[in-house]
Amino acid sequence: MTAPERLVTLSNATITHSGTPALRDVNFRIDRGEIVTILGPNGSGKSTLLRAIIGALPATTGTVKRAAGLSIGYVPQKLHIDPTLPLTVRRFLSLPHRISDAMAEAALTRANVSGLAGRQMTELSGGQFQRVLLARALLSKPDLLILDEATQGLDQPGAAAFYRQIEDVRREMGCAILMVSHDLHVVMAASDRVICLNGHICCEGAPAHVATAPEYRALFGAGTNGALALYRHEHDHHHDDLPDTTQPAYDQAGCAPDCAQSDCAPTKTETHP
Repeated sequence: MTAPERLVTLSNATITHSGTPALRDVNFRIDRGEIVTILGPNGSGKSTLLRAIIGALPATTGTVKRAAGLSIGYVPQKLHIDPTLPLTVRRFLSLPHRISDAMAEAALTRANVSGLAGRQMTELSGGQFQRVLLARALLSKPDLLILDEATQGLDQPGAAAFYRQIEDVRREMGCAILMVSHDLHVVMAASDRVICLNGHICCEGAPAHVATAPEYRALFGAGTNGALALYRHEHDHHHDDLPDTTQPAYDQAGCAPDCAQSDCAPTKTETHP
């Protein structure tokens, strides 16, 4: 079998933010075609990990490697536009670089909001607004699409519809997708692989495995595995990325005896259907 194309790799990476280590000893990878979700409470280091992957924050120790010529698309958690600013969807898509009408409409169609080009950005519903942000991110034809809590503020049906669209994007464009969230209701089952983060990687693996892991339950509570029932990700493809035995054993939690996560234990288990 052909080896998966590795897009980003962090090896034993410690990332410091404002002089304080925000993430320590992180081993992370994402391959083309994967949908990976980062889960963690507020302050767990999710945004720090994103900034390290993008290149906005260097590793204090360890390494961060990105594939040559890597193109990254980014959908933010929210974007404030002054309600008095006249800005159509079409003009928004041409910021900062002008694009053709055909390119704009193709991106909107791929994000499932065709026909909105003439609408004012401030008149869009929450779901439409996020899909326009998705369309803008797709204009760069990304190898890696990052969604930073992109469904915050949407109801559960709206979030589920958005994640179904993300699967369509992955299938059509062949890009990797990294979703960052603390929303357990939908995102777990939309993923190929889930990583629980709390200053370090607490556990990692397929959603069904992580949902029953003690580290996950310690972070989110014992009753959270019901989240998998709301939107079931169908595995109609195969994964070639078996556990990477070249990486250090998952003592990367770095759990000293005084670790606040009493249930943390060295673990790296991946199961594939």
